[in-house]
Amino acid sequence: MIRHAKISEIPDILLMTKACASYMISNGIRQWNEHYPSADAFKKDIERDELYVLEIEKNIIATIVISTLMDAEYVPVQWLTPNSNNYYIHRLGVHPNYQRNGYAQKLMDFAETKAKTNGIVSIRLDTFSQNPRNKKFYEMRGYQRLEDIFYPAQSEYPFHCYELVI
Repeated sequence: MIRHAKISEIPDILLMTKACASYMISNGIRQWNEHYPSADAFKKDIERDELYVLEIEKNIIATIVISTLMDAEYVPVQWLTPNSNNYYIHRLGVHPNYQRNGYAQKLMDFAETKAKTNGIVSIRLDTFSQNPRNKKFYEMRGYQRLEDIFYPAQSEYPFHCYELVI
């Protein structure tokens, strides 16, 4: 079941995202680390009613943020659509024990359906340039790769921006 996250669940969400970070790091992908994603980021996501969890048998196994807020790093990007009426996907993660079972697809299906229902013109996101699995995932879903942005606190490598016109 996909539902809104609760503040009281932040510790469980952090356990899940830390497992994701460890798994990525063990595979040479330094996309997430001990500083990201943070409890503060998730708290703000919940306060804006933008953090969703995928729960199986009362266990949180995945997260996704579906936001209308454009991060400052995205402002200079030449997007395909005007900078209004867009969704931004952040912090999509599936616990390593549940990966390759279609849960990331379900979360993106959820986000894309929500966008269509709410008359959103596009969905925008970024993914780490050193994560080939994520790049393929979004490209297979029809997302178009655009420019690169940088998060120096996370990595020296760029993050690729993607957009799907709804």
